[in-house]
Amino acid sequence: MGRSHSHLWPLAKGSVAGALIGFTISDRYLTVVPTKGESMHPTFTASDSALRGDVVLAERGCLQTYKFSRGDVVLFKCPRNHTELFVKRLIALPGEWIRLPASSEIIKIPEGHCWVEGDNAARSWDSRSFGPIPLGLITGRVTHIIWPPSKMGRLERKWPESRTSPF
Repeated sequence: MGRSHSHLWPLAKGSVAGALIGFTISDRYLTVVPTKGESMHPTFTASDSALRGDVVLAERGCLQTYKFSRGDVVLFKCPRNHTELFVKRLIALPGEWIRLPASSEIIKIPEGHCWVEGDNAARSWDSRSFGPIPLGLITGRVTHIIWPPSKMGRLERKWPESRTSPF
């Protein structure tokens, strides 16, 4: 019996060390997130099953300096329920002006905030509903689709350029 314990101890130590390294990487540098809902269709395909919907990779290094660009796809906590995580496209940055869709109204994005929208406007609950979001709610920038293999690759940065202006 002592002999089997001598083989299990290094395995247990290695597993604990691997888990700690994995949590550190996930918390500080990268995270993997399955997409849910239809708000980002056709960019992402969501499903109830993780093996059918898209799974994305998000980097967290952008959070230390809040270095974002228009067209980035970001993960953020819902402004009305911080336990929910949303994935949307960043349309306007702090200090920029944006023309609201289906309206002639133009608003200025307050400092420390940004404007986010889903690619599928008809099925998205986003800044058009709750307004600009604080940058502090952003938890990462989606950079790649990592599942399914047929869609694997880097995300394209795009946004409706005609709706935003720096002044």
